[in-house]
Amino acid sequence: MSKGYRLTAATGIHKGDREYQQDQVAVFTHPRHIGCMLAVVADGMGGRSGGRKASDQVMLTAQQLFERYAPETDDASAMLSQMVQEAHIVIKLTAISAEQEPHSTLAAFLINPGGDCHWIHAGDSRIYHFHANQMVRRTLDHSYVQSLVNRGELTEDEAAVHPQSNILMGCLGTESDPPQETHFIPQLRPGDTLMACSDGVWHYFNNDELGSVLSSLSAREASEFLIEKARARANGGGDNLSLVIVKLEPLNDKR
Repeated sequence: MSKGYRLTAATGIHKGDREYQQDQVAVFTHPRHIGCMLAVVADGMGGRSGGRKASDQVMLTAQQLFERYAPETDDASAMLSQMVQEAHIVIKLTAISAEQEPHSTLAAFLINPGGDCHWIHAGDSRIYHFHANQMVRRTLDHSYVQSLVNRGELTEDEAAVHPQSNILMGCLGTESDPPQETHFIPQLRPGDTLMACSDGVWHYFNNDELGSVLSSLSAREASEFLIEKARARANGGGDNLSLVIVKLEPLNDKR
């Protein structure tokens, strides 16, 4: 990885106004390769038992596969795809003992020591890539309202307040295989920020707001601010919240 920047990371999680927490979030640093890391967000669904079992399984699968990953020889995209498929299969198997059908979203990004980045997502947990305060790219949800946006039947603003915004078209644990959408960033740069989050976070912010927060605050400060602001905007009706923020800070930045 370039010597011109360092990685700083922070996670945040809150149960919102729900009775129990079904989201999970983690940042894994590679046990053998400095500068290699994996960030994962999973939004579990299916009751107290089912949803948490599903998101826990995503994290366990991610950790196990990442610890075996060798960045100099292995295909990062293939490993991420394997992570989705293996977690999906195990979640389906846990349905036998869970009180309800366990499902989970998944949003994960892997940064290699050389500074390239791979990401994958299934469901409506999102990954954002910002440079300074400008959004470079974000994932598109596997949801009913996103399909309407894609067809030009809804605007992004209309989709955000649509009464069926929580209907997913695909995720882990369903009868059919989950969607897998990947993206590759050849080289991250100083000033870049990556954020993965569940819909309990992104639902309350537009891209400009996120860019302003992520560019002006440290990873830890931004995670705390976004959760606090989302909680306030939910006005007593908020979902579970989870997010992970990774910033590439120039080495002369003393923040």
